[in-house]
Amino acid sequence: MQKKLIALAIATAFSAPAFADNANFTFYGKADVSFDMVSTGDGTTTANGATAVSGISKRVVSSNVSKFGFKGSEDLGDGLNAVWQIEQQINFDDAAKNTFASRNTFAGLKSDSYGTVLFGIHDTPYKMAVRSLDVFGDGIADNRALLGAPKPAASAAGFELRPTDVLAYVSPAFSGITAAIATVNLKEANTDSTQKDGSAFSLALMYSGAPFYGSFGYESHKLEYVAAGDKESATRFGFGYTQDELSVGAVYEKTTDTLGAANADKYGHSAFYLGAKYKMGNDAVKVAFGSAGKLASVADSKASQFSLGYDHGLSKRTKVYAVYTKLSNGKGINYAFSQNSGAASTTSGYGTSPSAFSLGMQTTF
Repeated sequence: MQKKLIALAIATAFSAPAFADNANFTFYGKADVSFDMVSTGDGTTTANGATAVSGISKRVVSSNVSKFGFKGSEDLGDGLNAVWQIEQQINFDDAAKNTFASRNTFAGLKSDSYGTVLFGIHDTPYKMAVRSLDVFGDGIADNRALLGAPKPAASAAGFELRPTDVLAYVSPAFSGITAAIATVNLKEANTDSTQKDGSAFSLALMYSGAPFYGSFGYESHKLEYVAAGDKESATRFGFGYTQDELSVGAVYEKTTDTLGAANADKYGHSAFYLGAKYKMGNDAVKVAFGSAGKLASVADSKASQFSLGYDHGLSKRTKVYAVYTKLSNGKGINYAFSQNSGAASTTSGYGTSPSAFSLGMQTTF
């Protein structure tokens, strides 16, 4: 026993500096789990079709955007730091879906004076521009059910991306204005002279000066690997206002593409979102409405979403909540809920009106 203790003491002495060298990182995360009652409503098997399909309903324990991560930095002197992050989404209801480093995971250099350059997996600047404006963000009532041009076909990439192969730059804040720009390789594969790559360019300008927030985002995709001349782009504007206990947010978005016959616009459309949150001590009431306009080449493809919620804070880091949300699809479209594992299969066809009532809790660490 004495020999074992001596060996342990020697091992501890040698390993202690290694632990000290790694003291410059933070472990963080969020657990968000809910009990969801979901109903899809009846629809048809195809857009504007005649063959009916019956709706479905389910009651499930769901994991919302629960996550944990490690991040850190090393002071290199003269205001320059090496920075890194490894972040993973956690599915409390389905361990088989858990992988590692599936969310923003990167390394880079950060300068107090010149900004940050990073390489890896990261949200695009276009996505970053308005995420803070969603009062139901990362849950079943998330506004990305309609915003971000949800991927309507295999040929489209969509605009709420967290791609791999990202090279991004984020500027320091100048008079409240921050700029972010990124280039992305959408098709990671060896190619020869006859094969086409895919790429994305993403830009955001964000202003934050209490009580106002404003943002502009632009993103374009070259989809030459799908077909010659194929591309899509989107532009969005965001506005936020916070005064005392009231916060409001608004987003407008316009998309266009060349994915139709003879490179005609196929899925291009406009969308908007309005949301508000009012705090009352430890409680908060939230309401939101979103609308997506008709797709360029699809009849009766408008949709809307209404959401209502109530939060009760148990501490600074933990809350319980109730949410009701409903999507109303035109007969030519089939938008569905997102950001929630119970949202899977929440549209049984085209023209459905999925609804969900959710009771949950969230704690951060």
